[in-house]
Amino acid sequence: MAMTSGGLLTTGEVAKLLGTSRQQVVNLCGRGDLPFVMVGKHRRIDRSAVEALLRPERKLTRDQLKSLWLHQAVAGSLVTDPEAVLGKAAENLDRLLVQHQGTMAEVWLLRWRDKLGAGPGAGPGAVLEALTSPDPESVELRQNSPFAGVLSQPQRQQVLEAFTRSGWGQAA
Repeated sequence: MAMTSGGLLTTGEVAKLLGTSRQQVVNLCGRGDLPFVMVGKHRRIDRSAVEALLRPERKLTRDQLKSLWLHQAVAGSLVTDPEAVLGKAAENLDRLLVQHQGTMAEVWLLRWRDKLGAGPGAGPGAVLEALTSPDPESVELRQNSPFAGVLSQPQRQQVLEAFTRSGWGQAA
């Protein structure tokens, strides 16, 4: 892939490196998760910032980390009762796809549908990976999660209390 001048990448080049959409790169920039500079009317991202984002040990925001903890609890339910968890997610997904038709959330919900499906790269293993991985795609998938209602309210509260007690829940 040809790089733009000065070691800066276009949003399209970054999207290819991250395996995501150009719009998602713009969203990452807008949230402050990916530093950028404006060159005219276009965002340019330093390759080192992209490489840092690709490293699994990259720092998650507090909200992303809290979401990870909740989804790790969902993963526990998935391994003990995959049919119930995947069934609930599929049910939620159908409703969410109607509600978010034509939005960016629909793109991520369709990716969940692919992971919940029966094709290659789908099924409980693919879902488990997305629920527990710190990679950028999984972080975004968890922001558009179809797993509401898998954890009971007491289970959810227990996870959130453990998150806060752990010190991870403290604001930076």
